[in-house]
Amino acid sequence: MKSKPNEQKKSNILRFFPYTKGFRLQFLLSVAMVVASVVANYMTPQVIRVTVDSVINENPFSLPGFLDSWIQSMGGQGALREALRSHIIICAGASLAFAAIAGLSNYSSRMNLARACEGTVARIRDTLFDHIQRLPYAWHNSHQTGDIIQRCTQDVDLIRNFVSDQLMECIRIVLLIAVSLGLMFSMNVQLSLIVTAFIPVVFAMSLVFFAIVGKKFQQADETEGELTALVQENLTGVRVVRAFGRERFEIDRFNQKNEEFTGMWVRLGRVMGLNWGLGDLSAGFQVLVIIVAGAFFVERGQLTAGEFLAFAAYNSMLVWPVRNLGRLLSELSKTSISATRLFDILDAQEEENCPSPQRPDLTGDIAFDHVSFGYTGSAGVLEDVSFTVKAGSTFGILGATGSGKSTLMYLLDRLYELPQGQGAITIGGVDIRDMDISHLRKNIGIVLQEPFLFSKTFRESIADGAAREDLETVRHFARLAVIDDAIENFAQGYETPIGERGVTISGGQKQRVAIARMLMQDTPIKVFDDSLSAVDMETDQKIRQSIKENVHGTTILIAHRITTLMNADQILVLDRGRVSQLGTHQELIGQEGIYKRIFDMQKAN
Repeated sequence: MKSKPNEQKKSNILRFFPYTKGFRLQFLLSVAMVVASVVANYMTPQVIRVTVDSVINENPFSLPGFLDSWIQSMGGQGALREALRSHIIICAGASLAFAAIAGLSNYSSRMNLARACEGTVARIRDTLFDHIQRLPYAWHNSHQTGDIIQRCTQDVDLIRNFVSDQLMECIRIVLLIAVSLGLMFSMNVQLSLIVTAFIPVVFAMSLVFFAIVGKKFQQADETEGELTALVQENLTGVRVVRAFGRERFEIDRFNQKNEEFTGMWVRLGRVMGLNWGLGDLSAGFQVLVIIVAGAFFVERGQLTAGEFLAFAAYNSMLVWPVRNLGRLLSELSKTSISATRLFDILDAQEEENCPSPQRPDLTGDIAFDHVSFGYTGSAGVLEDVSFTVKAGSTFGILGATGSGKSTLMYLLDRLYELPQGQGAITIGGVDIRDMDISHLRKNIGIVLQEPFLFSKTFRESIADGAAREDLETVRHFARLAVIDDAIENFAQGYETPIGERGVTISGGQKQRVAIARMLMQDTPIKVFDDSLSAVDMETDQKIRQSIKENVHGTTILIAHRITTLMNADQILVLDRGRVSQLGTHQELIGQEGIYKRIFDMQKAN
């Protein structure tokens, strides 16, 4: 369920309404049960009032017309009074009955609300994850992983808490205030006006704290996202931390950020404490005023003892919801901030296909035609790059770090979109911008210099996403990547877990597992982005020879090592984002230039 641009004009919290589809009946049932609970709770003081004034004392029964007619048919109020005096347990039973109705209504409300709330939040989580999967690679590069995780966990939990607790509590409070004031005014207008005078004061205090807490919570939430990102980054780079002895530095960095985060919550707690303290003071003062004023009205005969007891009970019931208003507004503030952070993700533009995406055969020539490109906030990385990779050939790319080698492949795979007017990239004569993105990527296999391996077994990692997953097929591609023997040396063989990000195996083994995984996808275009850098030259040669003899299709090799590229059909040399040389190995070593200089240096070593 995607967000629409015009929805951004709404409150971010109201924008969650479409996610309740399918659960709205349960929400309505929950509200109905809340109404029943409130009514039942407010009947108990009325039972006490009638018992004190009309059963124990001699005041006339003040009951609805249909009940009064029924009493007259049973012998009148006097007979009823005597019957109730003789069986006072009936009054107690009435109070118990209303308490039971309130309890059952509360239970039903909670059950319906739990089902509706969890279903709604599950849909929000699904939508978030689905949307994040479809966001451009550039978006992921510009957002910290820890912050994204924090938004998708804690911020979603705050939304859930709001829907399951605060939202229904708001409805309950409105009902409590309305019913309390209605019953109070029916008993004594003057005393009710005194009670009402306190409500604007408490509400004004709540609004002030709402504004203050909102800003402070946003700062604390953003700091927590930074703290989560720091922890995630540290755990991911634990090898680097250990290798460079940076434990103390990382601990100090964490402590500093943690102290900043803690300080923010302490300041937020101080504000909340002040809010609660002032609220308790005003609530206590209100109760005191009502007791004094009520006693005065009872003494003057303007209020009966039963009405005073009921009035005091209703005032106690009213104090809590009005007092709770400040907490609900502060929670609303937190929820609003969390909703904003979630919709920052949901409003991000997904990758989009062209209006009529094509799904052509991708076995043709790959052509870069006057391609220029630069990342946001940086100078141009590629400048007027043109070359053609013949179908079925092996094409090598050489260049210094930062020359744009990997950027070429990012553009080919549409991890970054090539802007209009900055050249074109075609496969078989079809511009990749006119192709279905999913179709394009399923037909291009890429192995990166630092491949990512999921926390699975060797077998699962190599077969990840492939059509066949039987062990013999997995072993076939493992042999092509020259990793089969190494896997068999592990105690559990192909069923050995390789740990998160492949932390339990060497860099060269990770690269070879990633190569086997890519080869198993059997794509017509295969890209090796410096993915043999961590293996020795002998293994490098074995892998290239194995691929050359057993794997068909177009192969693009990106490397710093000349021996990796020398057997390619053509080799492109990049220099600061421009094409410096293009030719075969023999042609390039016969020319003065970057390729020959690198060849001579590596040959000398």
